[in-house]
Amino acid sequence: MHLEDYAVGDKAELGSHLFTAEDIIRFASKYDPQPFHLSEEGGRAGPFKRLAASGWHTCAVWMRLLLGFHTRLARERVAAGLPVGRVGPSPGFSDLSWKRPVYAGDQITYFTEVLETRPSASRPGWGVLRARNSAVNQDGAEVLEFTSVVLVERRPA
Repeated sequence: MHLEDYAVGDKAELGSHLFTAEDIIRFASKYDPQPFHLSEEGGRAGPFKRLAASGWHTCAVWMRLLLGFHTRLARERVAAGLPVGRVGPSPGFSDLSWKRPVYAGDQITYFTEVLETRPSASRPGWGVLRARNSAVNQDGAEVLEFTSVVLVERRPA
C-alpha cells in the first residue's frame, strides 16, 4: 500500500499470540533477565505475584505481527494486480505504556489504528504515518499502548 491508501481511523487487527511460560523465560533470559520474568518463583516474589512477560517481549511480538500483516497485504495487492509501496524505516515511537502484566497463558491480540498521514517534508516520494498501537488480553483488557511513526512510500505521480 502507498501512503494515499491509508485513512485516518483505519484500524487493523494484526494477529494474536499465546504467551507461554517457556517463551517468557526464554525471551527474558536473553533480553530482560529480571527475576519476575525468569521463573515462577521469581514472579511470586516480585511485583506481579506471578511469572510475567517482559514488556519488551510484548513489543517484539507486535513487531513480528506487524511485519506479517504488511507481508499479507502486499501479497494480496500483488495477486489483485495492484501496486505495492514500501514501508519503513521508522523514526521512532512515543507514549509507550504497559497497562497490565502479561502472564503465561495469556492470549494477546494486537491492533494498529491510523492517527495521521502526511507527506514527508525531508524525503521526497515518502510520507509519514502515525498510528496508535494496542494489545488486549483474552478478557479484553488493554495490556499495551504506544504511538508509532513510520515512513511510507507515496504513490508515484
